This record gives sequence, C-alpha cells and structure tokens, in this order.
Amino acid sequence: MSDAIAVIDDLRDESEELDALVAELSAEEWVQATPAPGWTIAHQIAHLTWTDGVAVTAATDPDAFKAEVEAALAAPESFVDEAAGAAVAAASPEELLRRWRAGRERLQEVLREAVPGTRIPWYGPPMSLASMATARLMETWAHGQDVADALGVVRAPTDRLRHVARIGVRAREYAYFVRGRTPPAEEFRVELVAPDGGSVAFGPEGAAQRVTGPLLDFCLLVTQRAHRDDLALRAVGAEADGWLDIAQAFAGLPGAGRAPRGGKGAGGGRREGGNDPSNAPGSDAI
Repeated sequence: MSDAIAVIDDLRDESEELDALVAELSAEEWVQATPAPGWTIAHQIAHLTWTDGVAVTAATDPDAFKAEVEAALAAPESFVDEAAGAAVAAASPEELLRRWRAGRERLQEVLREAVPGTRIPWYGPPMSLASMATARLMETWAHGQDVADALGVVRAPTDRLRHVARIGVRAREYAYFVRGRTPPAEEFRVELVAPDGGSVAFGPEGAAQRVTGPLLDFCLLVTQRAHRDDLALRAVGAEADGWLDIAQAFAGLPGAGRAPRGGKGAGGGRREGGNDPSNAPGSDAI
C-alpha cells in the first residue's frame, strides 16, 4: 500500500468518526454554537464541505482553481467565513450533510485515482497526494474537535493523530515567519506518547531542544484547540519552550486560540483566516 493510499484510508476513517457525531443531530443542535466565534456546528460542516470541494477543483481543474485563489487574495480575512455562511444559508442540515458526504467521497476518489507523483496546486506550494490527504485529515480532526466540544463529547484519541502532529512539526519555521521572527537554525526533537502507549518521534535524537508529552496534547496545541496551560507538554531548552507558545499547524495569521479553562480572555477554536489551515509551509514534506 502506498503512503498516499494509507493516509486517504485514515482520512476516510476520521471523516466517518465526525459523521457519527453529527448524523443524528436535531435541527436545534445543528445551530448550536461551537468554540469558534460565530460558527455553529453547521458552519463547521459547511466549511469542510467547501474545502473538500475546492481540493477536488484543484486536483481536477487547475485553471478553475486559479479563480478560487484570486477570490481568496481579494478578501483574505473574510472569504472563509463567507463561504461557510453562504453554504449554511443555502442548505438544510439534511442537505448539508448530504453534500459533505458526497464531497468528501469525491475527493477521496480523486486522490486514489490520481497518478502517483501528482502535485496538486493549492493556496501555497503545490502538494503531493499524501500531503493533501494529510492536510484534509488534520482539518477534519480540528473542526471535529470544535463539534465535539460544542456537544460535550470527549473523543478517544486515535493513531491518526500522528498525521496532525507531523504537520505541526513541519510547520515550525512558518510559525516564526508569520510573526516576523527568525526560526532557530537547529532542529528540535519531539517525542510524543501515542494513545496505544507507543512513541511518535520527529527530529534528531540528540537534539538539545526537546518537546515531550501526549500526542493528543501536541495536536490540540498546534491546531489551537486548547491552551498550553491546560496541556501536559514539556519543553527542554529555551527555544523549544518558546516554540510551544507560538506553534501552529495552519497557514495564515495566528489566531487568539482558546483561553485557559476557567480563565478570562478571548477563547474559541480558530476559524482559519486567509488559507486552509493545513497548507502551512513545510506540510508537504510527508
């Protein structure tokens, strides 16, 4: 099995897990607020539907995708919100669910049938098939977390989180660049404990700057679905410690993230600003 097909299989499973959360929701629950300010559960699913559709366009009609990029550049701070809002306004929960299912199945089909080595244009650098599938999985998981939090559901972490962590690690330099800072020259070691007790590791074993902790916690951090103060992550070295304060697995300007539980300030999961969050520079190195 190729790396791309394995990731696509994981994307399918991640989508089905989120589907199980929303499939039986009442009309009232679909309009329930999520931690992302201004976004209901319907907005979360509408956003995934829209982004899956754009990914299909990018993979099958690059010229048409250029128009999507131009629209994003024309309204970088609002086009994501506008797309989600328009989809919610135009469809009932039943129709929205149908569209999301059809769209994600179409995307998986396109990725499975693509010629190995295909590069798909995106809002940043072109992406490999495995990278596109990984990016979609990361976003599906992150928005699924918003839905789960809105419903008061605690999801069991899965081995699929290794894909989310990989993007978070690969996007380290971007987290500095987007803040106008120069990233450290040396690589960091990231050692995370997977749900099954195993280890997921990135970077050289002998690195002086290190991050350790649960795989789930690292994924919550880099997708801004939890505040660092609420997570069991440990940094060794000043640079690794500083990185945990700014780490992000998405492109675009950093959001406010969530406030510590019980704390004050602007909480809420980030709604992706200019671009798909999964297209952070470096995420293609998969």
